[in-house]
Amino acid sequence: MAKRRTSNPKAVKGLEINPVTDGYVVHDADRARIHYLNPTGAVILELCNGKTTEREISELLQLAYELSEPPSAEVQECLSNLRREGLIG
Repeated sequence: MAKRRTSNPKAVKGLEINPVTDGYVVHDADRARIHYLNPTGAVILELCNGKTTEREISELLQLAYELSEPPSAEVQECLSNLRREGLIG
């Protein structure tokens, strides 16, 4: 079983975040990259404020989407993708 991260992820500084109908368009000028986040990815990025734990993000999504259990695996996958793309630390 993979070790679960317990960090408080935080969006990196300098991102230009623009809401669009179906999520966010994020411009990372430092890396000359544009990212398109779906609505769930946009919510997760919003929750990456350096105060909210990864577990709390899963629990908040459970409440927001009225799920029977926290979507822990899906949140971990999204956070991993955001880290890999350099959008959160």
